[in-house]
Amino acid sequence: MKIFSLLLLRVSLGSLFFYAGITKVLDPNWSADFYLKGAKTFSSFYTWLLQPNILPTVNFLNEWGLLLIGLTVTIGIFVRVSSVGGAVMMLLYYFPLLDGLYPNPHAFLIDEHIVYAAGFLVLASFRAGRVFGLEKWCQDLPICTRFPKLRVLLG
Repeated sequence: MKIFSLLLLRVSLGSLFFYAGITKVLDPNWSADFYLKGAKTFSSFYTWLLQPNILPTVNFLNEWGLLLIGLTVTIGIFVRVSSVGGAVMMLLYYFPLLDGLYPNPHAFLIDEHIVYAAGFLVLASFRAGRVFGLEKWCQDLPICTRFPKLRVLLG
């Protein structure tokens, strides 16, 4: 049951992120500016990210971060590193929405971003890439034997 649950969590979170990323990458008009402009918490930080010389980098990191986190988590490689990145990304999505103790009108303190972040931390903690993923296979490759630090990234 634990194996199936980890696999289900990994593939569902991964595909959710992959889809969110690919739709942003393929849409030349997409920008994070609408999200950043509405920041209620840490508004000075999120307004700083709106600067014309910073926003393109924010957009690039957001689009490709979502896509790559989604891809790696779905196929089960570099899950530990990707999961930590996904959890951090979800916290960065969470804070602009937070209005006092309410991230949205139907939630008190906890919303889907916190749930996703917790899911990513579970994946990182349980080495979920080894559950029907490519991490175990990749760890046995000669490159991982030659460069042991890659094993740390793999988990």
